[in-house]
Amino acid sequence: MRSLETLLQTGRWSGLWMLAVLLPQLACADTLRVLSWPGYADADLVRAFEARTSSQVNITYIDSDDALWERVQRNNGQDFDVFAVNTAELQRYVRALLVAPIDIAQIPNTARQLPRFRQLERISGLVHQGQLFGVPYTYAEMGLIYDRQKVKTPPTSIAALWDPQYRGKVLLYNGSTHNFSLTAQSMGISNPFQLASKQWPAVVNQLIGLRRNALGFYTQPDESVALFRQKGATLMLANYGSQQLQLLRAAGADVGYAIPKEGTLAWLDTWAITRQAKNTALAHAWINYLLEAAPSQALEMRQGLANTVNEPSQLRPTDRLVWLQPVEDSARRQQLWERIYSGDRAAKVLAP
Repeated sequence: MRSLETLLQTGRWSGLWMLAVLLPQLACADTLRVLSWPGYADADLVRAFEARTSSQVNITYIDSDDALWERVQRNNGQDFDVFAVNTAELQRYVRALLVAPIDIAQIPNTARQLPRFRQLERISGLVHQGQLFGVPYTYAEMGLIYDRQKVKTPPTSIAALWDPQYRGKVLLYNGSTHNFSLTAQSMGISNPFQLASKQWPAVVNQLIGLRRNALGFYTQPDESVALFRQKGATLMLANYGSQQLQLLRAAGADVGYAIPKEGTLAWLDTWAITRQAKNTALAHAWINYLLEAAPSQALEMRQGLANTVNEPSQLRPTDRLVWLQPVEDSARRQQLWERIYSGDRAAKVLAP
């Protein structure tokens, strides 16, 4: 019997060999390359999409905005077709020409979304020069979680975080950008994301006051649950909103949830399509599919995250969500917050 190598040296077999090599590639011609946060596309949902579209979905997961930016811009967006990004971050992808306009006509399930997510022009960062660059998918509002045994009257204002009766009983998120925005919002500053030079001293003083009420700080949802229960917190700024509420209740905590009358800061994640996408039709189909009932319910039931199709139980239609926007100077906010976090006084915090 002649060896395979010998057969390949004859013109008779070379064509069959090349076909065998190319067939797997041809079979996977409709491949969608997705860059996603964990929990946004569970395996069973991906399989359902693949079966429906006769495609293959390759998912890469990231865990930070910095990692997302690095992966997308590494090869000018050529490595992925569609990715999940929040509205505050989306704007720099638009400026860098890394994302393509989205054809809303190819995503008919947007008609199923709640009114606040169909009013695209009212959500900062989505529309640029009349073109849409992101479709809302999931979000979390930063409400107030409180111990129902210790707080008999639910808080109605952000000011509760500064209430002297809660000195040393408030659990806070360890994040410079959000804490400055929250503080500016509590002071009635119209744009808490763009502080003017003259506003910094007052905001710093107010944030130092919040620091005095702190029982502790957290960065991740699971960590906040452990600290809330172990340290006996009375009130917590819920940076992850309903996700933390679900985790605490699952752990047996008797907690309530309140949305401040001033409105609540909220992050909104969208799906965006890269300018270098190889199959934009499949990318549009992916976004459309994830707005269906099953994927939307999975976000809520499995992840404790809100979807854009159903009004979550902890929110009322009248509750005002203040979507995050890019801030004036993230580096300065971080530098000042580190000093505040360390317990420095205002004069030292603001020192050059």
